Amino acid sequence: MNHPHLPTGQAGVSLARQLLLWVLLPQLVLWMTGGVATYRFAAGYANEAIDASLLQASRSLARQLKPIGNGLLIDFPRAAQDVLEADPADRQLYMVSSPPGQFILGNQALPPPPAHHSDEPPALNTPYFYDGTMPVNGRAALHTPTGQPLRLVALYLSFGDDGAAQQTMLVQVARSSANREELARRILVDMLLPMSSLVLLMTVIVWLGIRAGLAPLGRLRQQVEGRAPTDLAPLQLASAPRELWSLATAINTLLSAVQNTVATQKRFIGDAAHQLRTPLAGLKSQTEIALQSTTDPELRARLQRVHDSATRSAHLVNQLLTLARAEPESVMAQDRKRFDLQRLAQTLTAEWVPRALRAHIDLGLDERATAPVWIEANELLVREALSNLIDNALQYAGAGSQVTVRVAADMAGAKPQALLQVSDSGPGLSQADRERVFERFVRASDVGQGCGLGLAIVKEIVERHQGEVQLGGVKPHGLCVSIHFPLSPTPTN
Repeated sequence: MNHPHLPTGQAGVSLARQLLLWVLLPQLVLWMTGGVATYRFAAGYANEAIDASLLQASRSLARQLKPIGNGLLIDFPRAAQDVLEADPADRQLYMVSSPPGQFILGNQALPPPPAHHSDEPPALNTPYFYDGTMPVNGRAALHTPTGQPLRLVALYLSFGDDGAAQQTMLVQVARSSANREELARRILVDMLLPMSSLVLLMTVIVWLGIRAGLAPLGRLRQQVEGRAPTDLAPLQLASAPRELWSLATAINTLLSAVQNTVATQKRFIGDAAHQLRTPLAGLKSQTEIALQSTTDPELRARLQRVHDSATRSAHLVNQLLTLARAEPESVMAQDRKRFDLQRLAQTLTAEWVPRALRAHIDLGLDERATAPVWIEANELLVREALSNLIDNALQYAGAGSQVTVRVAADMAGAKPQALLQVSDSGPGLSQADRERVFERFVRASDVGQGCGLGLAIVKEIVERHQGEVQLGGVKPHGLCVSIHFPLSPTPTN
């Protein structure tokens, strides 16, 4: 069953989290896209640098090959080889073949350049850059799944003396692709670290901005949460965004309408009290006079029934008016003050003693606890609740029973509470009846002239004061009604 004062449905994700998510999600997408683009750019720049070094090395190597007649003079001293292989971690491999494919010099395992798609021979003195792998078994292959990845350049050259047939020579120089990828990763890391720091800084700035932007909404929530159910004063917002200002204006309009309704209800309660109590009181007075002035037994019986009906009606009207005053929308609930519950119970118990004596019931106050018990509540409503409990006890306990009122400070729980108990030694209530006697117009016994509103009024009043009411048994028989009110702290000077 849904609580009448709570919204139906389920609370979703907070507005601040949604705003942060919608702001950070595009940033995350852009950061990832920027990372991919940066890596590609870095790889391209690394390729350009490596290709330039490979081309320079291939042309330098080609200059060391001098044509002599139909042959080649290889002027490639050891020092030049050491230059090419100076870095063990990034050795430059080379191979010279003439005609292309017939090994002359260098590393024979270098993969050949990719095949041309046309029948035309490759352009002379034009570099061809390509990626390949050099398998561990020494056989060259292009883009094989295993082996050492390489970046290569192929340079086709023509040589031969004047008048002799020209021949083609292939010069290949290679470098490991690992350094290229390492360079690309370093460039990527060097660029992504500042980007990540900027994203984190922007996230913090956005979060602080969202919190600052939603601060008026939090102040509005605090104003609503900290109010009593009957506080219908307008909400106060010194400065707020236009959307929130419109919401506060709409709420204030609603509060004003509710306040007018409450005022109308208050006037109705006052008018009803005057219009109903006066005729019923007059009817009771007239029936009492008629009962005293007649001696006809049949007429006296009829007049007695009329008098009893008028008495029950007056009691019902008083109970209904009390119940209306106890409603959470009633202005009466706003009139709260700090008072001594012990003194109130002592005064009220003394007022009910004459009726208890007429009913042959022993009514008294447990005087073992005499210290003041302070609560902050509407004294008139608390007095009405205690009066209903004493009234019920006197009606249903029966002649010869005992009714005891007790007030104490209960310090056993997590929060200190004021305890108000009314116990009797009457027949009590069954467990099933205890579950339903707090409902309106429900009576557990036909004894007495009750209307089934007494305990409903008590429960309504107690709940309006953030308290709790419970029913318990008394040994060997009887009923004990316990009420807990929040204990008012002692004021400090």
